[in-house]
Amino acid sequence: MSSDDLTQLGQPVRGFDRPDDAVLERVPNPHPGTLYLARFAAPEFTSLCPVTGQPDFAHLVIDYAPGEWLIESKSLKLFLGSFRNHGAFHEDCTVTIAKRIVATAEPLWLRIGGYWYPRGGIPIDVFYQTGPAPEGLWLPDQGVAPYRGRG
Repeated sequence: MSSDDLTQLGQPVRGFDRPDDAVLERVPNPHPGTLYLARFAAPEFTSLCPVTGQPDFAHLVIDYAPGEWLIESKSLKLFLGSFRNHGAFHEDCTVTIAKRIVATAEPLWLRIGGYWYPRGGIPIDVFYQTGPAPEGLWLPDQGVAPYRGRG
């Protein structure tokens, strides 16, 4: 896929009702062979509890070391938005997002932190990575403080 093959960037797109229907796109990495980290932060991610249908909220931080491809950011935004009316547990949402990015962009390495706001009084944080980080890759802290409530 080249930049000419993109179906969403620069086009009006309504969005997607389900993550399975969302189109996640990639573009060529202008610096293949260079080890670097790209980060996406989604501080207002929303999905639904699969049991109660109540909304769940998270701050997602996605770090990846690109190989030949980059994730196209508009398609990522639409993909993440497709979870808004999707019922899934926190763990499922977080790992599904990571695996979809890996399948699309084939990064050298990826990690995701899903910092979920409390449900039933318990915050749930979900972390996933594809393996050890490549040697020499700068890994900044994800910058999301642990949940402290009002204290």
